[in-house]
Amino acid sequence: MVDLRVSCFQSPSLTDISGINTGFGGSADTRTKAVDKLKEDLLSGLQYGIVAETTATSADLDYGEDHQEGSLSTPTLPLKHEVNTVMPESWVRASILVRLNSLAHGASGILPSTVKALLRLLHYDVIPRVPLHGSISASGDLSPLAYIAGVLEGKPSLDAYVGHRRNAERRLERADIALSNHAINPVVLTAREGLALVNGTSVSAAVAALALHEALNLTALSQVLTAMSVEALRGTDESFDPFLAAVRPHWGQAESSRNIHNMLNGSKLVDRGHGSNESSLRQDRYSIRTASQWLGPALEDLSLANSQITTEINSATDNPLIDTSTPQPRLLHGGNFQAKAITSAVEKIRQSAQSIGRILFTQCTELINPTTSRGLPPNLVAAEPSESFIFKGTDILIASLLSELGFLSNPVASHVQTAEMGNQAVNSLALISARYTLDALDILSQLAAAHLVAVCQALDLRALQIRFLASLEPEFRTLMRQDLYVHLTTPDGMDNLLDACWRVFTARLDATTSLDSVVRLPGAVADLQPLIIPSLLPQAEALKALIACTEHLGKHAVGLFTMIRKQQLREGDATGLLGQASKRMYTYIRKELGIPFVGPETLATPTCPEQSGRGLTMGALNGKVRAAMVNGKLYRVVVECIKDVEKENPPKRKILAKL
Repeated sequence: MVDLRVSCFQSPSLTDISGINTGFGGSADTRTKAVDKLKEDLLSGLQYGIVAETTATSADLDYGEDHQEGSLSTPTLPLKHEVNTVMPESWVRASILVRLNSLAHGASGILPSTVKALLRLLHYDVIPRVPLHGSISASGDLSPLAYIAGVLEGKPSLDAYVGHRRNAERRLERADIALSNHAINPVVLTAREGLALVNGTSVSAAVAALALHEALNLTALSQVLTAMSVEALRGTDESFDPFLAAVRPHWGQAESSRNIHNMLNGSKLVDRGHGSNESSLRQDRYSIRTASQWLGPALEDLSLANSQITTEINSATDNPLIDTSTPQPRLLHGGNFQAKAITSAVEKIRQSAQSIGRILFTQCTELINPTTSRGLPPNLVAAEPSESFIFKGTDILIASLLSELGFLSNPVASHVQTAEMGNQAVNSLALISARYTLDALDILSQLAAAHLVAVCQALDLRALQIRFLASLEPEFRTLMRQDLYVHLTTPDGMDNLLDACWRVFTARLDATTSLDSVVRLPGAVADLQPLIIPSLLPQAEALKALIACTEHLGKHAVGLFTMIRKQQLREGDATGLLGQASKRMYTYIRKELGIPFVGPETLATPTCPEQSGRGLTMGALNGKVRAAMVNGKLYRVVVECIKDVEKENPPKRKILAKL
C-alpha cells in the first residue's frame, strides 16, 4: 500500500503537484522539471532559524576599546542564556515520534526506508538541534521539521545532540558525523519526501501533548493541595458532599468534589461541626468551599484538549495526501497542516493553568494571613511572630508568579499576521501558543511547589496547636479548680464555668496569633477574669486568688508551649491528624524529600567550621519540591492519591486516569 502511494507521485498523468514540481504556497504558479533541486531549495530555505553559538571564549567578548586589565569595566555579556534559542531535546524527540506516527498512515507517499531512518534517530538518541522560534504553524511547522529532515540527510551545516545522558556526556556533533558515528546512512530524499517530512503539525502537536501531560499532573496535584488546605484551614468536607454535584451535574465538578471529599477521609482536622461554634464562619471561604466548582471546568477543558491533541497526533497532516481507497488513487491538495485544533487545545490548557493558579494562590495566602487562617500564626512562623516573617517571602513569590501566569493566559491566536506572500493569510500559531502554555505550566509548578511547602508548614503548626492544647487543658482545669473552687458562690457550677473559660481562652488564642507567646498566653488567661468575677464570692480573698491563679496559669502555659514547640520542631509528625491524601503527600515531602518543619534554626547560616553544609533558603526548599515534579517522583505520589480515591469510589469519567 505504501509503495502504491509512493508511485502515485511518479505517475506521468500527474503533471502539477504542489511543492514537487511547482513552487510553494504563494509561489505555486511556477513550474519546474528540476524537482530534486526544488526539494533541496525547500529544505535550505526553511532552515532559517536563529541558533546562538554554543561556545564563547574570552576572545569573543567585546571589552570595549578603553578596557584595561584590572579595571572595573566588564565585557558585553549576553542578556539571555543561549539555550533560549533552541528547543529542548524532549520536544524534538516527541516531534519525531509524532511525525513517524503521522507518516505511518501511508497517505504521504514517503518511502519505508526513510521512515526507518527517522526511527533510528530516536533509537540511537541522535536528536537534531532545532531553533525555538520561527514557526507560525500554518503549513505545519515547516522550519522545525526542516532541521529534522536536514539532520536525516546528514547536512554538515546542522548539528545533533549525541552521547550518553546518564554519564553527562551529552554533546553537539555535526549532523554528518553524528550519523556516521551511529551507523545511520544519510537519507537521499525524493522530491516528495522533502515536503512530506516538513509539511505537518507534528511539532506543535508534540509540544501540546507534553503540555497536556504536565497540565493533567498539576490538575491532579491541585486537588491534593485543596484537600490539604481544607485540613490546614480547619475547613469542612460539607462543601464536597455528593448531593451538591448531583443537583448541578457538571461532570468536572462531580469528579473534583468526589476526589477531594474522599481525600479528606480519616482527617481529624476537618471541621464536621458545620459552623455551630459561636463566632465561627458558618461556611468556608470560597477558596476551599467552591474549589470543585472552580476546578471542575478545568477538568472539562482538559478533557476536550486531550481529545483534540490525541486526534491530531494520530492524523496525517501534510499536503498533498493520497487516497487509495478508490479504484483509481486520488491525489488531494488540502489543508490538514493548519494546526488550529492544537491552538484551541493549548489555549484551553493555558487558561486552565491560570484558573488553577488563582485558587492555589488564594488558598496559600489564606494560610499565611492570620485574619483568614483560623488561628495559625502570621507568616506561618514557628518562632515568635515578632522575630520571624519567613513565609512572607512566599506570599510575595506567589503574587509574582500569579501575575505572570495571568499575562501568559492571554490568547495567542488573536495575533495572527498574514505571511508568505498572502498565501498564509490565516495561520494557527499553534507552536507559539504551545510554547507559552509550557511556560505557564512551569510558572504554575513553581506556585504549586511553594504552596506545598507552605501547607505542610501549616499542618505542622496545627499539630503543634493541638498537642499544646491537649496537654494544657487538663492542667488548666485542675489549676483553676484547686485555686477557685472555694471562692465560687455556687461551687456546683464549676464544670460549666471551666467549659466557658476554655472556650473563651481558645477563641482568644485564635484572635491574638500576631502576639509573641510570652504576651499572648498570659493575656488570653488574664482575659478570663471578667468572665469569672461574677461567679466569685464578694470577698477580697476571692479576687486575690483569681489574680494569682491567672498569673500562675499564664506562666505555666508559656513554659508548656515553649517545651512542646521545641519537641515539635525536633521530632514532630502531623500524619496522625491527616486524611489519606494529605498523609501520603505530607510523608513524601517530610520523609522522602527531607523538607523540614521550618523553625528558627532551619535557615540559619553556618558560622563555624564544625557546622557542615551551606545552610538552606526558602527558595532551595521550594526548588527541591519543584525538582521532584520535574523528575516525576512527586506526581507518582499524586497518582497514588487518585488511585486511593478510585478504589473507594470509582469515577464515571477518568480524565485523570490518563496520567
